[in-house]
Amino acid sequence: MLNKVKRFIASEHLLRVDALYLVALSGGADSVALLLCLKELGYRVETVHCNFHLRGEESLRDEQFCEELCQRENIPLHKVHFDTQAYADLHKVSIEMAARELRYRYFFQLKEALRADGVCVGHHKEDSVETILINLVRGTGLSGLMGIRPRNNDVIRPLLCVTRQEIEDYLQKYAVSFVTDSTNLVDDMVRNKIRLNVLPQLSEINPSVTEAILTTANHLSEVDAIVQESLKAALGKAVSFINPVIQVSSNSLSNEPFQLDLSVVRAFPSPSYFLFHVLKPLGFSSSQIAEMVSHLDGQIGQLWYSSTHEITHDRGVFMVLPREEAEPRTLVIPETGRYVYDEQLSLRLTERALIPSSNVSFSKNPMIVDLDAASISFPLTLRRVAEGDRFTPLGMRGTQLVSDFLTNLKRNRFEKRNQLVLLDATGTILWVLGLRINDHFKLTPQSSSYLQIEIL
Repeated sequence: MLNKVKRFIASEHLLRVDALYLVALSGGADSVALLLCLKELGYRVETVHCNFHLRGEESLRDEQFCEELCQRENIPLHKVHFDTQAYADLHKVSIEMAARELRYRYFFQLKEALRADGVCVGHHKEDSVETILINLVRGTGLSGLMGIRPRNNDVIRPLLCVTRQEIEDYLQKYAVSFVTDSTNLVDDMVRNKIRLNVLPQLSEINPSVTEAILTTANHLSEVDAIVQESLKAALGKAVSFINPVIQVSSNSLSNEPFQLDLSVVRAFPSPSYFLFHVLKPLGFSSSQIAEMVSHLDGQIGQLWYSSTHEITHDRGVFMVLPREEAEPRTLVIPETGRYVYDEQLSLRLTERALIPSSNVSFSKNPMIVDLDAASISFPLTLRRVAEGDRFTPLGMRGTQLVSDFLTNLKRNRFEKRNQLVLLDATGTILWVLGLRINDHFKLTPQSSSYLQIEIL
């Protein structure tokens, strides 16, 4: 077994000879074998034991066993005690989830404190098979059928190449004892049901069922590598950001507004798989994604929401926008001068005298407008456009909803949401920023002064 683990570590590039590693030590056969293997192979290790106080005397027994083992092997031991039940009640999660969250949070904190390179856990072949079957029963994508990965960021699994029987044979060879968690012997949880009932029955059909399932998982891993390359290429064509300097990455898709070219999505061998890959991490459900697939050729305007994002269908694209957590800012402008709205926008207001004449010239720069100063009442307000906002666009007589005005200009949902308007003290819109002034505030031959407003 030792040589098999050594080769596995090398082939998967799991450990460095000059680094420190934490070993999660429960006292069970898997963690004990892992600790002794790594020590025998010459790796520098320290152990961490979690007492969840869920099994009474048995929990104390396990802790004492780990203390004695580490003392005998001259290996540093870090212990932590948790009130797991209280945590589960407080956060309204299952006991299993509470224990998982508590132990990994502590593992990673200790790893940083000790400057360790990773946390090693004792998962073996059967654990990977059980995970595959659990995912299969619950319903899963390709990734859920590939089993447990040898390394997941800071969590390392050097024993994934061996079976539970090989582990027990190794411990027996060196006459090393271990403890047994009695809860693992009761089929009251999904994993236990699979371990105690399902796998033994499958073994009657095929005695090599563990290896057979893992072989299939390895084939699927190879398929996944091909799929990921196809997805990467398609993403490069399908995704475009509102901010063109942003590069495609998982972080940028989570944090930045972007759009998906639906012609690229439709051309992908499986549009539903492509959308699932992109949108599932953003909180959209499988049923929502299925509905989106059915609307690839549908009418524009459909909306979908997750807890963090919103999607709208807009002229051949899906606009994907992060949902705003805070209320948009409102800027009050009491008088002329320069005012900062945010990092991207400032306004400068200047009032100048004007000789009344019949030759009135207007600014041709959309970032600068000249308005009749006498008809404007301070303070002004700069804010996002709101539902029901109306104004009289320059050259028109009647009023128009700003939303309709923007629709006529073929502005997308993101542009509509972020559109700013400038109002005077009466609540009348003076200017739809960068687009059109209100006709009632235009310069006329009778104007004696003008208010120039510049976007900086």
